[in-house]
Amino acid sequence: MQTTTNRQSRSGSTYSRRNKSSKSTFSHKKPNRKPRRGSFSRGNSSHNRGGGRGRGARKMPTFDPSQFINTNPVELKEEKYIPKNSFNTLGLNEKFVKTITQIGLVTPSPIQDQIIGEILEGKDVIGLAETGTGKTAAFLIPLIEKNIKNPKQQTLILTPTRELALQISDELYKLSKGFNIRGIVCVGGVNIRPQIRGLRNRNQFVIGTPGRVLDLIKQKHLVTKDITTVVLDEADRMLDMGFIGDVRAILSTTPQTRETLLFSATMNSDAQKLVHDFLRNPITVSVKKKDVTNSIEQNVIRYEHHKKFETLLELLLKPEFKRVLIFGSMKHSVKKLAIELSANNVPAESIHGNKSHVQRQRALSQFKRGEVRVLVATDVAARGIHVEEVTHVINYDLPNTFEDYVHRIGRTGRATKRGKAITFVAY
Repeated sequence: MQTTTNRQSRSGSTYSRRNKSSKSTFSHKKPNRKPRRGSFSRGNSSHNRGGGRGRGARKMPTFDPSQFINTNPVELKEEKYIPKNSFNTLGLNEKFVKTITQIGLVTPSPIQDQIIGEILEGKDVIGLAETGTGKTAAFLIPLIEKNIKNPKQQTLILTPTRELALQISDELYKLSKGFNIRGIVCVGGVNIRPQIRGLRNRNQFVIGTPGRVLDLIKQKHLVTKDITTVVLDEADRMLDMGFIGDVRAILSTTPQTRETLLFSATMNSDAQKLVHDFLRNPITVSVKKKDVTNSIEQNVIRYEHHKKFETLLELLLKPEFKRVLIFGSMKHSVKKLAIELSANNVPAESIHGNKSHVQRQRALSQFKRGEVRVLVATDVAARGIHVEEVTHVINYDLPNTFEDYVHRIGRTGRATKRGKAITFVAY
């Protein structure tokens, strides 16, 4: 595997520091004019019903969101986890432990406590863990330790989205600071040439999305014969997004002696087949967070077919809707909804698959900084979005499955914050 020495360029290839978001402020001005009557306020069928996909009709929802109405969520007290290990007792490099502590990781989380030792021993592992459990550090810490001991170790990390790849890259940069460890991000939506140039040098870590990684392998810019570890992060979502063929093709190019680490929130049949075909006697570690369907306030909003947009606008005018993530079903409808909201004095941005990587990052940064208080997103584009203090999640279009519903509403009520989720349902 060939890699790069440049940590400055982030145009799809190598590390650099990104500006920290400023403290968020919110604007709650009421519109001084009536809502514009556009495609949304007229109840355009493509928007209100999710429309049809260019390659076939939209998959209709398979569950009734009204069954999850929960206006009085219980405050579940999770038992305090007492780790069996500390970062000092895991056999890690002393300087590395100091770096881990300096970035705020003092006590191992359950997934870190249970899985770091297994990875250090070279075992294949299955980590059943959701976002927010510390799973990224759970695989990065032992892999960095291996690189400290043996600089020839090479790791390929596959993720479902560009945003998640960048988050992993950022965490790798922080954890590996002070060590001669280099990494490169290879994702679609940006110019491939900087990535090709970066791969001419040696990286210990390649982090990428399956489509772009496979393209680079086929073009012989990414050599995988010396890969020692493959990480499949959020494997269930990668497979849901149709990457099963790409993932299998990539794994088949790597040595059979590699270590394979698979992390997933759930284990569907495709993931189980992947485990059967590519993992060797894996150790399974399962860490489940609290049940979000019990701990988040949930309700449905009934709307008349031709008044869907006005119903949404009335909600967003309420002062408690400070930072709102809205989910739509289609790329074009998400884009139009953000434009329509902004035209009605509700600052909004959108994030969807038709936007370039730079455009998506810009929209996400504006939302995090509070320059817009509404972010409209598709399910695919929202994967990997982790924004603190989201007060509300609104399912403007129904999610396809219960799993998608849980993923969506889990964007609010993070950490110790209480959140609310609202689902639009037609009369």
